[in-house]
Amino acid sequence: MSLTPSTMLPLGTKAPDFNLLDTVSSQMRNLNELKGSKGTVVMFICNHCPFVLHINEELVRVANDYRVTGFHFIAISSNDAVNYPQDGPEFMRQNADDHDYPFPYLYDATQEVAKAYDAACTPDLYLFDASLQLVYRGQLDDSRPGNGVPLTGRSLREAMDALLGNKQVPQPQKPSMGCNIKWK
Repeated sequence: MSLTPSTMLPLGTKAPDFNLLDTVSSQMRNLNELKGSKGTVVMFICNHCPFVLHINEELVRVANDYRVTGFHFIAISSNDAVNYPQDGPEFMRQNADDHDYPFPYLYDATQEVAKAYDAACTPDLYLFDASLQLVYRGQLDDSRPGNGVPLTGRSLREAMDALLGNKQVPQPQKPSMGCNIKWK
């Protein structure tokens, strides 16, 4: 495990489009059909990273809390499934079922989507507004495995609340920290 921070894609960046396999429905899904009316959270996660495992339950809580307000959530795994088979599509589907993901869990087999988003780690979180402009990127909250800080989703929740209230998204934004994406 290599501790890696987010690369912090520039704010205002337009969300790169994609067409990826949803490992839960076995359907191809694209950004346009999955985006939310108020905003869209794109999350690069995986099945085995201890940082993702640490926040999984809170990700589900945040998604359940905000999807009724017009936010949609999209999880993507871009890890190399040849060298990390536990991150392959069949295990992704099981992981989504085990955690009751209320969002699609997409597989980026070519890793082109992760590169387009300049994703570096799992978890890596991006919040786009209704027009798919980046308004937040970084951590879920200050909690990390073993640091004793309770999981609240505070950083992401504050950013979504600002969008809902037509206010400025809070600054500064802290990068997420986690395992590096397992590149081919």
